[in-house]
Amino acid sequence: MSTASFSAAQHQASTLYLPPGSWPTVLDCLCDHFKAISREQWLDRIARGRVLDGQGQPISLDLAYREGLRIHYFREVPDEKVIPVQETILYADEHLVVADKPHFLPVTPAGEYVEQTLLRRLIRRLDNPNLVPLHRIDRHTAGLVLFSAHPGSRSAYQALFPTRQIEKRYEAIAGALPHLSFPLVHKSRLVDGEPFFRMQEGEGASNTETAIDVRERHGDLWRYALYPVTGKKHQLRVHMSALGAAICNDPFYPEVLKDAEDDYDNPLKLLAQGLRFIDPLTGQERDFESRISLQW
Repeated sequence: MSTASFSAAQHQASTLYLPPGSWPTVLDCLCDHFKAISREQWLDRIARGRVLDGQGQPISLDLAYREGLRIHYFREVPDEKVIPVQETILYADEHLVVADKPHFLPVTPAGEYVEQTLLRRLIRRLDNPNLVPLHRIDRHTAGLVLFSAHPGSRSAYQALFPTRQIEKRYEAIAGALPHLSFPLVHKSRLVDGEPFFRMQEGEGASNTETAIDVRERHGDLWRYALYPVTGKKHQLRVHMSALGAAICNDPFYPEVLKDAEDDYDNPLKLLAQGLRFIDPLTGQERDFESRISLQW
């Protein structure tokens, strides 16, 4: 495996440094460490070259165990559920890929989703294992996601986000807030909530900021423009809920949690609509717009 292909594989694989123990082989260690995965599954993965050593080479079934040995393995979900939505590639060159992610599709492998993710789909479509997402949006959120397509220019694009050199524009449909004056800026401190996958506002100095305006009024529902200054998990969903207008069809932030089953007819009314920045390689302004629209 070449250096470039191994580097790309690392971004798709999980890494384990073997813990202390007395197992005779790496296979025995993996079976004991990951008790939910059967020995037959590990045998099958190793036979298919889906478990690599620290140099990116497929391991053998009898590779001797050694504490601290670095192992890369590819997550697999048996009988993974197909997500019946289709992504769109809006732009692609040697360095950058811009995709329009539909609702319900995860950006990267997590939990029960591995192949049914935007990253894996784009790697297959573009035949480019070097693809790496430059940022994330929630699985339930639709819209724009940027990917680095070349390791050599990746750091230049990654630097746009922590230094706030990229303007992000979102749109949401939520309840009317006639008692508030717009535009407004909402700041708060987001902390871990309950259950574990939710966030909530807590005491202390703010660590999130969102500018909010109203684009359209439609009876009891309004269309909002959201401009996140920071990028915390679920920030826009929590901020709108805190103002008294949870985003329509949000399964996480109504007063009572909704059924976890995906409702493809009623997606979360939140869209990552636009991204604007100065390209660090060319110095030209980039302005990308989602082709997805939120319906009332």
